[in-house]
Amino acid sequence: MACAAYSARGPLKLGARAARHGTGSNSCDGWRTSVSYPASQGWSSKCSSVAMRVTSHCHAIVSASARWHSNSKASATDSSIVSDERITVLVIGGGGREHALCYALNRSPSCRAVLCAPAPSSDAVISFCHKEGVGMVVVGPEAPLVAGLANDLVKAGIPTFGPSSEAAALEGSKDFMKKLCDKYDIPTAKYCTFMDAAEAKQYVEQQGAPIVIKADGLAAGKGVVVAMTLDEAFEAIDSMLVQGSFGSAGSRVIIEEFLEGEEASFFAVVDGENALPLESAQDHKRVGDGDVGPNTGGMGAYSPAPIVTEELKDIVMKSIIIPTVKGMAAEGCKFVGVLYAGLMIEKKSGLPKLIEYNVRFGDPECQVLMMRLESDLAQVLLSACKGELGKVSLTWSPEMAMVVVMASQGYPGSYKKGTVIKNLDKAEQVCPAVKIFHAGTAMDGNGNLVAVGGRVLGITAKGKDIEEARERVYEAVDAVDWPEGFVRRDIGWRALQHKQMV
Repeated sequence: MACAAYSARGPLKLGARAARHGTGSNSCDGWRTSVSYPASQGWSSKCSSVAMRVTSHCHAIVSASARWHSNSKASATDSSIVSDERITVLVIGGGGREHALCYALNRSPSCRAVLCAPAPSSDAVISFCHKEGVGMVVVGPEAPLVAGLANDLVKAGIPTFGPSSEAAALEGSKDFMKKLCDKYDIPTAKYCTFMDAAEAKQYVEQQGAPIVIKADGLAAGKGVVVAMTLDEAFEAIDSMLVQGSFGSAGSRVIIEEFLEGEEASFFAVVDGENALPLESAQDHKRVGDGDVGPNTGGMGAYSPAPIVTEELKDIVMKSIIIPTVKGMAAEGCKFVGVLYAGLMIEKKSGLPKLIEYNVRFGDPECQVLMMRLESDLAQVLLSACKGELGKVSLTWSPEMAMVVVMASQGYPGSYKKGTVIKNLDKAEQVCPAVKIFHAGTAMDGNGNLVAVGGRVLGITAKGKDIEEARERVYEAVDAVDWPEGFVRRDIGWRALQHKQMV
């Protein structure tokens, strides 16, 4: 299964500047490309103890000699751009997404070695890259991108997969993203932006419930409230604008219409002009079975998503992704990296609308995508850095992949750290198609693997269909000895339902 890049060259259609959404200080029209973000929106300086050699400085180093042997292959167009020179790749971050990226990069024939480390400062990363001869940096989390890490690395002459801080505003400010949609006619939910709680409540009363309240800035995946009643909406507005529960990230809120339909995750690698669609995925945000309880960073995912047909993929590329790439270039901040579009496939029309953008791989969607990718990931990402995606196509396994997140009891609320996890080797031996990605683990003083985060492990498996992948992944889950952890038991229910309907 292969897919090629779409070019963003050509005329750019501009949408009308939407004055319909509001006026005055809370107006939704207008345009601003510069957004500032506080340094407090950083990321943890601790790495997970991923299944690699980890030094005391938290640098995970994987040599090419330890490369996992598979039947993965690059497409013919991939092989035409592979050079004889193999590179060292540095992955920034320490979660499950980064472990999955390291796993895929370690299988890349063009990789000499894969390093993984947090980023205490741009200077430290630049110094480390020069010392280790790093040929490309792949930035995993959004916070360092918003803070300008990619800007500094590119300025230092280091090829970097990840957008500039200006382009990262697509995720760093929902207001920025919404205004881009208005200007370039990208389908999204109707909205208005507010900084005053009283005016925000007045707007909610006019619109009615259900309605969606979003913090403008980065809020670790917790800044969105789907309010089913007016009281819930008022509570969310007070929490963000009055009580300051999200700090400066919630000093401005976006109030959106409620869209009814099915959500899907859509990813595309972008080089500033060309966009290469990845395979589809679908995650489960709510903490409890049956999609109940509070939102989380994601409790599981699978790929491909049956709802994203080839026809729908083409619509998404032409109506959402390509206009975004063109629009960002027209605004003077070309996007280089991965665009992660959160979509709502509307129930009435069957057409996609953009809910939000992320400027990095999703977590846990990255885990299932990297399990299915058969192309040389290092060459694909390096081609994006060089503006050469037009020469690339991707090859994917036709199998279904599923990941189930094991989380600490109490997540997404408070949880206990330091609980011991056992039997991971046994879990991975359930089937050769099982892989465990570490998201929030560490080694304690006694050499035990312990949980140090909310989302801790990503138990992942492939199968010929959704049923086989699901059976394998839950068999591996049941082999893990961790009484203080929990999982959702219904990951993949939408795909199963879709299959039954078909």
